[in-house]
Amino acid sequence: MKYTKAEHIFPEELLQIIQQYVQGELVYIPRPKEVHRKWGENTDSKSRVAARNAEIKASYRNGAGMSELSARYFLSYESIKKIVYKKD
Repeated sequence: MKYTKAEHIFPEELLQIIQQYVQGELVYIPRPKEVHRKWGENTDSKSRVAARNAEIKASYRNGAGMSELSARYFLSYESIKKIVYKKD
């Protein structure tokens, strides 16, 4: 996250109001809910993870063991178990 000086972005009047509540601390100002994006919406990460999980489930149905899948996909045994047993 990039650090920006408040005096460079807020009008003087607003800065004085904010200083009544907080001084010399870092404050996170979230995006409005209507512009908030869920994980994976900016990249293809969500679809890649879904494809990987489908591949893991198919391999398990075709006889691959959880330990084998754990080693193949570099995931913990518990993660493989969650993927395999998750209801779609």
